[in-house]
Amino acid sequence: MKFALPLLLASSALASNAAFAREAAPAEQPQREPIVVTGERLQSESATKTPVPAIEVPQPVTVVPAELYEAQGAISISDTLNYVAGVHSNPYGPDGRVDGGFVRGVDALQFRDGMRDIFSFYASIRADPYNFSQVEVIRGPSSVLFGSGSLGGIINLVSKTPEFSPSGEISVRYGSYDRFEALADFTGPIGDTLAGRVVARVRDSGTQTDFVPDDRVLVSPSLTWSPGMDTELTLIGLYQEDDGGSTSQFLPLVGTLLPNPNGQLPQDLFIGKPGYDRYDGRLAQGTALFRQNFSENVRLNMRGRYIDSDLTYFTHYPNSYSNPANPYLDDDQRIIGNYASGSYATLEIASSDNNLQFDFNTGDNIEHILLAGVDYSWNRVRKEDGLALETIDIYDIDYGALSDFGFDIPRAGDPGFIFGSTQDTETEQLGFYLQDQIRFFDRVSLVLGARRDNVTVSSFGTETIDSSATSFRAGVIAEVVSGVSPFVSYTESFEPIAGTTSDGTPFVPKQGEQWEVGLKIHPTDNVLVTLTAYDIREKGRPISDDSTPDPTDQVQAGESFSRGFEASASARLPGDFTVIANFSYNEAEIEGTNRQLDNVPKTNASLWLTRPFDLGNDVTLLLGGGVRHAGENVSYGAAFPDGIVTPGHTLVDAVAELSWNDWSLALNATNLFDDEYYSACLARGDCFLGAERNVYATLTRRF
Repeated sequence: MKFALPLLLASSALASNAAFAREAAPAEQPQREPIVVTGERLQSESATKTPVPAIEVPQPVTVVPAELYEAQGAISISDTLNYVAGVHSNPYGPDGRVDGGFVRGVDALQFRDGMRDIFSFYASIRADPYNFSQVEVIRGPSSVLFGSGSLGGIINLVSKTPEFSPSGEISVRYGSYDRFEALADFTGPIGDTLAGRVVARVRDSGTQTDFVPDDRVLVSPSLTWSPGMDTELTLIGLYQEDDGGSTSQFLPLVGTLLPNPNGQLPQDLFIGKPGYDRYDGRLAQGTALFRQNFSENVRLNMRGRYIDSDLTYFTHYPNSYSNPANPYLDDDQRIIGNYASGSYATLEIASSDNNLQFDFNTGDNIEHILLAGVDYSWNRVRKEDGLALETIDIYDIDYGALSDFGFDIPRAGDPGFIFGSTQDTETEQLGFYLQDQIRFFDRVSLVLGARRDNVTVSSFGTETIDSSATSFRAGVIAEVVSGVSPFVSYTESFEPIAGTTSDGTPFVPKQGEQWEVGLKIHPTDNVLVTLTAYDIREKGRPISDDSTPDPTDQVQAGESFSRGFEASASARLPGDFTVIANFSYNEAEIEGTNRQLDNVPKTNASLWLTRPFDLGNDVTLLLGGGVRHAGENVSYGAAFPDGIVTPGHTLVDAVAELSWNDWSLALNATNLFDDEYYSACLARGDCFLGAERNVYATLTRRF
């Protein structure tokens, strides 16, 4: 793999690691820091690219610190979103290939340190939550600052960076599916002006699907050079290697949600060929973050990243698509077509974001934070695919009879070969943005922004699309009385989409707009309640093309909308209780259909509660748990014009952590009562299993 260090050194950046402000625990207390801080101490630079408290931003922002999502049992980035308002996490169940979440009914784009790091689909491996200090969810469009931002919102991962105060931890973990892993995180000074950090993880694990591993090796070294208060340069490296597979087996509707005379297919059923099916990827990544203060009022922020990734993806999935109501080829409803799909993919990404921040006043009580910036991104996706079709008895699979295609993708001449294809797509984006945050009398904040983007998409070196767009943003929030801040905003989005429709036509960029009104209630530093209602309009949303056998094929829809309301609250209560509560309601439809979009539930709700107990002799016990609910979702298709309904589900999670001096032993459980459920069953013919109970214990020594 190429690492392109010269590019990284030339393209540097300011770290976007504004973490929660935390109260330091007394020296004699060995327990971990509080896992939730709310109210005015909540900050995220992602909403405005400036360190402005969330209560001064006319947009809902949720920051999930690592301490919180680790307590909630998150083992993937998708899991970190389980208790976030307006988010439907893991919409297709646990997935070893990608992380997913709908924000306001729209697929959210993933960013890392303010720069997008996922392009195309099935071209890279998943990010590791242990490598981040926090996960930020910005609901609503953010294209003015981020360019290719999702209309519903974005997810920003904030990398762990070096600290000049020495600290560290090492952990070992064992749990369900023979999960065994070792984790380490060490940071501290190397000299007077230099600090370093190393984050590492090694995992050997199975999954809830037979024959599908979840193995990982990760190491992320970083250095921060800070010769003075006005200058800081951070370099972050990452190497990650995953050997896994697809936990999604695309099981047929008939035999899962719908009855089959042979019974329900088992939860752990594996459709592929053991030893052949895989989702194996290698990723090398380098990031540079730079800040220079020229004065108290002028600051230069620069950041850059290069990513090089390659992926081998071999999988099988049953042909439920030709006849979703009865995909079986025999009267006994056992024999079914079984697709073999193989893909080799490489992905390269180069990105940079640079801006100047000017702080000035235009009156005694009028303060400005003016941000002027330019960002650039380039990515190239190359794929080679092959597809073949065999048959299996899905109730008694003869794995040995399945072809292994010489441990290659299916090619012409192989048994059952259907077709092969290649892709070579480059996307280049250049954007200019300007934002002014105006604070009046320290009570009213006005945010105005504009952006101009130009995007070029070429396939096999031939230019095919050259598009541009101008995006605007305006919002105001005012503390009308102490602790009560209503807000209103208008935002626009522009999102280039890598890849092509099922007929080979390149995707055209999506565009949309949103109106939002809301209220932030913050009577004390320990309480924040946010109420908000929104209306989103969008054009060009990719949707499934159910006319082809490939479940990843897509076409672009016309105008669609997503509207709803959200309520979220987080508080630290007397008795040292911490509470997080969320509720959201969302209607998402393609205009004129009067049908909710596939796999988008109208309601989501969650409640999380923790409390520490002092047991004496430097021993503390943290107990906590949560309940999360996703409402039913509906899918429509030619075979089911009245829709297929996937029932809603309610899951319980729990945590117990015993701490003594520098040691801790934590026990986490998600889906504690092992409820069986489907995350989504689609009218095109397939079902996706929900996450089974996952329990693991972690022993940690902190330094």
